[in-house]
Amino acid sequence: MEEKIVTLADHLKKSGVDEQLCHLINSFAYVSLDAQHQFPKYLRGTLGDRNKYGEAVARLDEWINGYLCDNLVKTGVVRKIYSEELKIPLVATSNPDAPFVIAMDPLDGSSNIISNNAFGSIVGVYRDDLPQKGRKLVAAFYKLYGPVNTFAYTIGKGTHEFVKHYDSSGKAQFLLLAENLETPEPGEVFGLGGDPLEWSPEFLKFAKDLFRKERMKVRYSGTFVADFSQILHRGGIFAYPPTKKNPNGKLRLFYEAQAMAFIYEQAGGASWSGKSSLLDVAGKDADARVPLYIGNKHLIEKLKKALK
Repeated sequence: MEEKIVTLADHLKKSGVDEQLCHLINSFAYVSLDAQHQFPKYLRGTLGDRNKYGEAVARLDEWINGYLCDNLVKTGVVRKIYSEELKIPLVATSNPDAPFVIAMDPLDGSSNIISNNAFGSIVGVYRDDLPQKGRKLVAAFYKLYGPVNTFAYTIGKGTHEFVKHYDSSGKAQFLLLAENLETPEPGEVFGLGGDPLEWSPEFLKFAKDLFRKERMKVRYSGTFVADFSQILHRGGIFAYPPTKKNPNGKLRLFYEAQAMAFIYEQAGGASWSGKSSLLDVAGKDADARVPLYIGNKHLIEKLKKALK
């Protein structure tokens, strides 16, 4: 019996997503695909500018941020966009009554551009303005620009992954690759960010035990989306703990942490900030940073005991 082909649009409708949210998610998947076709024009060089965090801005960072923001506004369902690349949020004056507020990292892993390693985009969708706890997310999704182009989303009813295909006419389609993803147990890979010489002694010991006791393999690329995808599909843990340089963590609560925690918890895993689930952290402002730990539940529990 031939397996039924399920497109992203089909799956969204079947999942009971309201029409406006369906339009937003489906639109982003294809807009980001269109954006990827333009990447070669912007792969080299920086602008000589620095973003609000003091980081060098790659040409591709600036271009894709503008491209995604413009097209999200064009959907007609977004009234405000918070982006890692915007000094102030973008208010969509053409859509003042639109239902959704967006927080996004338009190009996660831009340091990998020059070496042609994987990078991605991360988006969280809210109905109310930021700051908000992650429990208020109505959807979260990410695009991984890897050897194949994949898109994963959740609306709080499981995590689902799609892969780009071309139909007989050559038109790109996102087709269902895995429904209701569950991160494998006990987990086999891990990725840890930051300088090990700046980790706490407790976390350093935990990291060593991932090798010695858990017999896990290290996987760290410098792109959160790519490393996250590794643990989602193979099980394990990703962490970016506090360091002396970044005592509050390096990753941003709203642009990166909440959306990915939502996706991973919907796949049967767990997240932690050092105090609670990342979905229960109330950031003071849109640029808040947070220590980040995402992984299999038993590994997060071991981590909690190790850091006591």
